[in-house]
Amino acid sequence: MPYNPADYTIIDAHAHIFPAKIAQKATRAIGKFYDIPMQDGSGLAETLVQEGGKIGVHRYLVCSTATTPAQVHSINDFIAGTCRQYPQFVGLATLHPAMDRPDDEIDRIVALGLHGVKLHPDFQQFNIDDPAALPIYRRLAREGLPVLFHTGDARYDYSAPVRLRRVLDDVAGLTAIAAHFGGYQRWSEARSVLTHPNVYFDTSSSLFALRADEAADMLREYGAQKCMFGTDFPMWNPAEELERFLQLPLSEDERRQVLGKTFCALFGALEGQ
Repeated sequence: MPYNPADYTIIDAHAHIFPAKIAQKATRAIGKFYDIPMQDGSGLAETLVQEGGKIGVHRYLVCSTATTPAQVHSINDFIAGTCRQYPQFVGLATLHPAMDRPDDEIDRIVALGLHGVKLHPDFQQFNIDDPAALPIYRRLAREGLPVLFHTGDARYDYSAPVRLRRVLDDVAGLTAIAAHFGGYQRWSEARSVLTHPNVYFDTSSSLFALRADEAADMLREYGAQKCMFGTDFPMWNPAEELERFLQLPLSEDERRQVLGKTFCALFGALEGQ
C-alpha cells in the first residue's frame, strides 16, 4: 500500500533495545524462544531509529526485560542512559518479582525519569497474579507508572489474560498495557476477560497471525482509544509491521488514533514531537 510518512504521527509503543555487547546474543535468544528468525544487527538502539525512520516513527516506547533479579539495576541504567542519548525514546524500566527491596528500585526508576515498567512473565517465570507481585503493582499504581505486560502464549500459563484481569480487579488504579492485542495466541480469552477500564493494548506480534478483519474487529471491540501500534522490534521490521497495520479495514480516524493518539493520551506526550 502506498504510504507517505507525512500522513500520520507514528509512535512505536513496543520496542526492545539491548547494549551493544549483548544485542546479538539477546536477539538470537528471543528468536529461539519464539522460533522466529531474527536479523543480525537488530536489538540496537541505532538500528531501531534507522529502521523506524524509514516509516517516519516520531517516538519509541523502549524496554528490556530482566530475566534475573541481578540484572534489574544495570538494565534500568542502560534504558535511562539510552533515552538521554535518543530524546525520541520513552523508556520503561524493568523489575523482577523475586528481587530484594523492589521499593528502593522503584524510587530509582522515578528518579531516572522512566515512564513505566515492562514485565515478561514467561521469560521471568512468574504468574502475573502471583500474590508476591501485588505489592509491587500497588506501589506502581501509586506512582502512576503503567505496566506493559507480555500477555498470552499457548505454551505457558504465566501470562494468561485471565491472570491480568485478576490483578486489575485487585489493584486499584493500576494502568496495564496488555501486549499482543491482550494475549498472543490467546486472543479469544483476552476478548472475554480484558474489559477493564484501566487496560490498554498494543498490536505487536499479532498482525502476522491474525486475518485483517479479525484484527480490526478486535481493535474496535477494545476501542481504538485503548490501542497502540507496536512493532516488537527486533521481532519484526517496522516497515513490515506498518504495512500489515495499514491493511486493516479501519477508518482514517481509527488509524491515527492507534498510530499515535492513544500513546499521547496515555503518556502525556505531545503529538508531532
